[in-house]
This record gives sequence, structure tokens and C-alpha cells, in this order.
Amino acid sequence: MNGEIPGTPNGDVPSLGDIMPKGGVGGSCSEGYRVKLEIFEGPLDLLLYLIRRDEIDIYDIPIANVTKQYIEYIELMQLLDLEVAGEFLVMAATLMHIKSKMMLPEDPEAEGEEEEVDPREDLVRKLLEYKKFKDAAEKLQEMHERHKGTFLREGDGGKGLVMSHDGENCFEASLFDLINAFRKVLRGISKETFHKVIKNEYTVGDKIHEIYHLLAENARVIFSSLFQKASGKDEIIVTFLAVLELIKMREILTVQREFFSEIEIIRNPDLVRETV
Repeated sequence: MNGEIPGTPNGDVPSLGDIMPKGGVGGSCSEGYRVKLEIFEGPLDLLLYLIRRDEIDIYDIPIANVTKQYIEYIELMQLLDLEVAGEFLVMAATLMHIKSKMMLPEDPEAEGEEEEVDPREDLVRKLLEYKKFKDAAEKLQEMHERHKGTFLREGDGGKGLVMSHDGENCFEASLFDLINAFRKVLRGISKETFHKVIKNEYTVGDKIHEIYHLLAENARVIFSSLFQKASGKDEIIVTFLAVLELIKMREILTVQREFFSEIEIIRNPDLVRETV
């Protein structure tokens, strides 16, 4: 795998190899900042997210395509210096092993013998079992949230239905929704922007304050708009880390009007009500 972002047209958009500094973000742009989030889902959550987003038949997973996308998500997590648990890397190795087994030609001497087991079978079984328990947990969470006036929509990955302080209903975006949106941002940035040599002047704290000011003036801020005036890769990465930190601090919510639609940032309605 060459690490290029999917959909890169004619090499006009930088690949992850172009963007990613050795050893993670590091550097003065982020002051060695490292993000550890309670909202971090596991590898099976990521696979289920990809299956739901692309409307894939869980019994017939296109393993080559899913493996490619899964590894791209891992690369982005590492690019952002997120603490990627070992289980994510184990799953990546599992997917590549399944992919390699599926690429092997059929043994002509095996004709008439017992039909070979689909290499994906064990993974599908684990996904179905995990989904069953995840759905059950979401049912319990739904019952809990109803007492607080916040509702979960059934069958859609447990996204919370949130009423913002301006009275509009929307769904909370998951970490994988955010990473997917960040991938789209990278695809829209030219190579020239990423290769600009600019003195590192950006910190996560600075970007947090910038987002605070934007939300003081606007009820909603489009996620992608935060990166439109970025002067280089350091600013882009630090801006995204600031968003993650604000989520961790529960100062903001990242929401979508429809599932897998554009992400918007709003102030946490609970905090708004507390200050009123």
C-alpha cells in the first residue's frame, strides 16, 4: 500500500506519506501533544462503521477494499498522534492475512473434496456477535437517555439524537465520522499548501481559543470551514487536535443533520443551559 488518500486525482493531493512526519506529529506545532480519548471506539466498531457507511453486505465483505480503507484510518490516527491501541494493529494484520488467503488461486486437485472454508467466515461471525451485544448495549443506553430527554435512533449505530440550544435536532458524529471528514479535508488541500515552509506558530491551545471565538459568534460552525485558511500541514493537524480536545472536555458536540452527512460543530447544549 502506498499510503495515498483515496480519490487522489493525478497526484494533485498529498499522500499520507507526504504529510506524515516521522514519529507522529511531535514538533513544536503541537508541543508533543498526544490525544487519548474516552470516545475512542475499537477495531470492530471501525469495521462496522465502514460496512454501514458503504452499505456493504456483512456476509460478503469486499475484503481488499475494506482492508485498504481500514489501514488508511489507522495511518490517519497515527498521523494525528492518537494513541492507537494494539488491538487495531492486530485487526489490520488479520485483515491482510484474510486478503492474502483470498488471493491464493484455487487448488485444482481439491476438486471433489470438501468445500474450502471462506477465510472471512470467522471475521463475519465476530462482527455479528459484536453487533448483537452492541445493539443490546444501545437499547439499554436508549432507555437511560430517554430519562434525560435525549433519544437514540434504533438501528443506526447508536448515534445520539441531540437537541441543540437553537432548538434543532441532529445526530452526534462518531470519532470515525470525524476521521472520515478529516480525510475529505486532506483530499481538498493542494500539495503546495502542505509543503509550505512556515515557522511553527500554532498550538492546540491557540486553536481551542479560535474555535471558542467562532462559536461565540455562530451557533454552528461547519467542520471543513476550520481548515479553509490553513497555511500548512501543521496548522491543519493542530486544528483537528483542538477539535478532539474540545470534545474530550465536553465543551462542544460534533453533529450531523443526517447520518454520514457534513459535520457541524456546536457548543454542548448542557453547558449552554448551565450558563443561562
